[in-house]
Amino acid sequence: MHKYILFFVLLCFIVFDGFAVQKKEVAIQKRADSILTVRPKTYKEINGFLYVFRRDTTQLRFLVNFFDKNNYLSGKSYALNLLGTKYRNYSLLDKAIKIHKEALKTSIKAKNIEFRVFSLNMLGVDYRKTDANRTALDYNQEALALAETVKNPNLGLRRSIAVSHNSMGNIYLLLKQYDLAINQFKQSLKIEESIQNKLGIAINNQNIGYAKEALGKFDEALIYYKNSLDVNTKSHNRFGQVICNSSIARIYIKQNNFNKALQIIKPNLAEAIALGNKDYLSTEYINLGWAQTKLKQYTMAEKNLLKGLAIAKEYNISPNISEAYSHLSELSQQKNDYKNSLRYYKLSEEFDEKISNERNIQYVNDLIIKYDSEKKNNQIKALANQNKIDQLNFSKNRKIWLISLISLSLLALVLYFLYRQRNLKNEKRILTLEQDLLRIQMNPHFIFNALNSIKLYIINNEQKNAVHYLNKFSKLIRKILDASSVKEISLAEELKTMDLYVGIENIRFSNQIKYETIIAPSINLDTIKVPPLILQPFLENSIWHGLSSKKGLKKITVSIGQVDKKFIQITIEDNGIGRKESAKIKANKVIRRKSFGIDITKERLTNFVKNCQHSFSLSYKDLVDNNNNAIGTQLILQIPLC
Repeated sequence: MHKYILFFVLLCFIVFDGFAVQKKEVAIQKRADSILTVRPKTYKEINGFLYVFRRDTTQLRFLVNFFDKNNYLSGKSYALNLLGTKYRNYSLLDKAIKIHKEALKTSIKAKNIEFRVFSLNMLGVDYRKTDANRTALDYNQEALALAETVKNPNLGLRRSIAVSHNSMGNIYLLLKQYDLAINQFKQSLKIEESIQNKLGIAINNQNIGYAKEALGKFDEALIYYKNSLDVNTKSHNRFGQVICNSSIARIYIKQNNFNKALQIIKPNLAEAIALGNKDYLSTEYINLGWAQTKLKQYTMAEKNLLKGLAIAKEYNISPNISEAYSHLSELSQQKNDYKNSLRYYKLSEEFDEKISNERNIQYVNDLIIKYDSEKKNNQIKALANQNKIDQLNFSKNRKIWLISLISLSLLALVLYFLYRQRNLKNEKRILTLEQDLLRIQMNPHFIFNALNSIKLYIINNEQKNAVHYLNKFSKLIRKILDASSVKEISLAEELKTMDLYVGIENIRFSNQIKYETIIAPSINLDTIKVPPLILQPFLENSIWHGLSSKKGLKKITVSIGQVDKKFIQITIEDNGIGRKESAKIKANKVIRRKSFGIDITKERLTNFVKNCQHSFSLSYKDLVDNNNNAIGTQLILQIPLC
């Protein structure tokens, strides 16, 4: 009897489920037919028709095929973008990228700028999730540049511009460029506030808080976190509230306000459990254990830290794994269990290094892949700039001739005044283009060669060498980027940068160059200021003109001393072939390139000491042996102590 009842219930369920599916199919077909009569082109209008179907992948695939058959390209791009986003949320990133690329092609074919920008932004997010930060940044920048070509952007485009800024900010966060990240988040926040998008306002406030916290500005971070929490609370966004409360509690711990942190963490943990998000849940257990460690509640602290660690391991949440090990190390140290403290510390460092290396390797691979295409684009841009210079010069000469014909009349004077204004703008434009042209012509051989050398280590499976030089290279690039924004740095920092530079160049010489720095005991390198990267052209000359053609021992010595209280003296000495022999080799080359490095360095030094009482001096000395044979070159640079 029970079997018949069960069979009847099951049969009813199948029938009703079939009716429900059929009802859904009829509904989506009816809605799709109705939108074809209007064929709207904006996201807002299309979303008004199809909003109820945007969370169902089956219905989205139906819409993609239906709109494709009926040649409704804007609708197809809308459905593809939403479908790709659903796959990304399921962590199917390869599938998401493929679909978003199809959405981009469709939007280009439809000549729909709004959906083209939307697709570019989605690809930026996809690639950021795979740690391909360079590619992600390119897509977001392209989206932003395209959106800003529209004079009066609609609501959808303004939202996309805000998304572009926010996505670029998140990339800068991953690369630890916090000031650049804050700038992008603030631009995004301004747009979100203007269109009253509460979710966007909350996200950007939260992201600015992350960057401020990373910079150690805890009070400012707390303000932004509370702003985000307020918006999420009013919007009844439970996920947002959990994230904000977690961040606020973390700040309180860092400010040694442990009890206040616990008052937030405990109810927040219960909410995280209810939501079922494993990332948030792991974070809250770790925060709880951290606060309890600070309050010396060691038993409960260890229990909660291990819970958070177990969840992070199960779902491969690397940052949480590293943080849990770090707090367990601190807990063991407070319990005088130094053996476990050291073990946990090493595990934390291991995960940090793993995350860093994975991002660095991905970033370098991106650079290598993009180098050839960028080089071609630069050549095209150089030709275009040269053509513009010629056109501007031609325009300038023609206007001078016209003005000379009417210079005797009052009208000519007025026209001449207007001409002079335009002429100044043209000259400024010519100067800018000439600078762009010069910069493009200076191909980045060093960067390209260094990347290829590191790539060779990777190909040869020399992992230790690859990681070692990859870390050196990333540090050098970071120092160069940092130096580009300042007028002066300490001599200590300059010498560290030069050590990295010579180390990278040395790869191509099979590490045969012996490089050493000799510093007089009386010298305090941290108090002496010099222009950034001022020694690099001189070291480059020593390596490529002095040592590259030399056989046997290769050596460069940098000596720092003080002539008197007014000057610091930097001596760079190599045991190369000498300047005369180098000049002969250079003269015999078929292609001779003029180096601007030393001339530009002299101009920089002139500008650097312009407010000092004394100028700098630069001299060369050819080193010879008893038989008057060249045994190297010595450069002596004296910089005044202002």
